Amino acid sequence: MGDSKRIVYWVRRLSELAMLGWLGMMYLIDLVLAYSIGGFQWLVPVCGAAGIAAVVLRHKHRLRGFGAVLATSFGASLTIGFTGFAGVPGMAETGSMLVLLIGVLRHVEPVRRAAGLACVSLVVLMAESIGRDHNSSGLVFSFLLFAGWSMTAGIGGYLRFQLERRREAVHSVRRAERLELARELHDLVAHYITGIVVQAQAARTVAQTNPDAVAPALDAIATAGSDALTSMRRMVTVLRTEDDPSRRPGVTLADLRMLTEQFSSDGPKVAFEIGQGIDDRTLPPEVMTTLHRVLQEALTNVRKHAFHAAWVEAGLRRHAKAVTLRVRNVGAASDPRVARLGGGFGLVGMAERVEALGGRLYAGPSPEGAWEVIAEFPLP
Repeated sequence: MGDSKRIVYWVRRLSELAMLGWLGMMYLIDLVLAYSIGGFQWLVPVCGAAGIAAVVLRHKHRLRGFGAVLATSFGASLTIGFTGFAGVPGMAETGSMLVLLIGVLRHVEPVRRAAGLACVSLVVLMAESIGRDHNSSGLVFSFLLFAGWSMTAGIGGYLRFQLERRREAVHSVRRAERLELARELHDLVAHYITGIVVQAQAARTVAQTNPDAVAPALDAIATAGSDALTSMRRMVTVLRTEDDPSRRPGVTLADLRMLTEQFSSDGPKVAFEIGQGIDDRTLPPEVMTTLHRVLQEALTNVRKHAFHAAWVEAGLRRHAKAVTLRVRNVGAASDPRVARLGGGFGLVGMAERVEALGGRLYAGPSPEGAWEVIAEFPLP
């Protein structure tokens, strides 16, 4: 478990608790004021309770919660304003509305809808400050509310801008990765087609001098064509479902070993073994590149979530018509609660890629208590 992930986890939890604690304190003040003033002032704690509930449920019901807060607040302002009651605006209600406004401006699509809701919230806030306070202090409170709304709108707009930039960056990386996969597909097809052409030319050459050798040559051509179709189907499947920006063309077993050596230089030592019957010729290119990416992702997770592991065991084994990659860390276990905070696709994306090639992937605790990743691929 990496220190940075632990920090992010606790910062999020503490920020949530601090925000709810702040709103709770404001709500207690609203209750005290309602008890001392009485009358329609009791509508203010009701609106505050609705606002706090909307904040708690904002991740599941963002728009509904925000709309409910706007409606209850505006209704309370109209009721108090028409009766001429000299009350005090709600603090928890206002704070909840501003907190919800940040999320609305950041996440609600399209942007015109988010901007419209922000303008409606400004009208509701002004109605709250003017309609509920008939003293001269209402103008001062209106100015303070407008300043708070402006600051909140600026924060929400900035967060939305950052989110859009991240989406554009992810889209650009995915597009570049698909182009890279397209080039890899081209190289794969060229490799098989070149072999077929050479074998066809050889069959034509020996047809006159050794007719018996033509049949094996034709069988080899048919086998090469079948292998080419299988590999192309696999690669096209990966190309269609590719969502992870880290495929590498032309990967060899030497690249796998180099990856483990680089990891060992500044992290836990990696004991990497390649079993018998495995070489660069026995593994299809699409399987080799995916093996490299799974190994890279597994070692990255060790660095993030189990950096204090004693060592890492990695092995590549062949069993009949399948090849298996197993990576396990010894001496430390990952914390799944913290691992879920990662922003990337991680092992979920790896599982999709492995399944696209007809294989399967397991990531979880081993019977011995260590964390392991197992990827199995069928071989043609």
